[in-house]
Amino acid sequence: MTGNLSPTAGPIGIFDSGYGGLTILQGIRHLLPEYDYIYLGDNARAPYGSRSFDVVYQFTREAVLKLFEMGCQLVILGCNTASAKALRTIQQNDLPKWDTRRRVLGVIRPTAEIIGTLTESRHVGLLATEGTVRSESYTLEITKLWPDIQVTGVACPLWVPIIENNEADSPGADYFVEKRIRHILELDPKIDALILGCTHYPILMPKIRKYVPAGVQIIAQGEYVAKSLKDYLQRHTDMDERCTKGGSTRYYTTENSKKFEENARIFLPEVIAVSHLSME
Repeated sequence: MTGNLSPTAGPIGIFDSGYGGLTILQGIRHLLPEYDYIYLGDNARAPYGSRSFDVVYQFTREAVLKLFEMGCQLVILGCNTASAKALRTIQQNDLPKWDTRRRVLGVIRPTAEIIGTLTESRHVGLLATEGTVRSESYTLEITKLWPDIQVTGVACPLWVPIIENNEADSPGADYFVEKRIRHILELDPKIDALILGCTHYPILMPKIRKYVPAGVQIIAQGEYVAKSLKDYLQRHTDMDERCTKGGSTRYYTTENSKKFEENARIFLPEVIAVSHLSME
């Protein structure tokens, strides 16, 4: 596969195991509309949240290589599980072998960088998938930058199925949202900032706001990832020059394209056309 990495300029790639990365894409396009983008959802093998480190790494590695083959010089892992379980290995082990000029970035670091400015109590909560919570990637990144912050994580395994089954507005969703928020605040009542550590979760924002007490900030990642990317491109002008700027977005899925088009309406305000793509 690595023999096909010839283009010297191309779109910014955004990868997710499913649909949640669309919330990251939306935040990035809002701030940086002039760039070209390719979105790839590995829906055929989703969800990643409960899979092992080795499996998530292998799947993410294949997706990054596919986006590189499609011309991307820069890939954003718009997936917290992939960022937690695969990003570091890809950056340290794979990129030096593939192409030292290309880059892969994640969604955890931008959130960790900003969190210290958003909490006064220095007690932060994390709501995420089981894989992201167990990886402790948020805790490691946050305490590296902000040693005085205490992080409490709680997994929300049913939130993604609720969203992907278009039940985010249903009364039944209230029970599961309220239950997890109550649990994390019982574990640490001093929490004054709550990270939504899964890119699906902003879809549940109306219900999350309903049960999160006043004075607790809710932190969705799209805005901060977009600001971090803008800053990165301003600081790395060589990479910026290798990101094409035509204002276009192409969408690919490893699953059924029509199914993706229908479910994408939950996450995006516009109707999109999606192509099927095989990882083989």
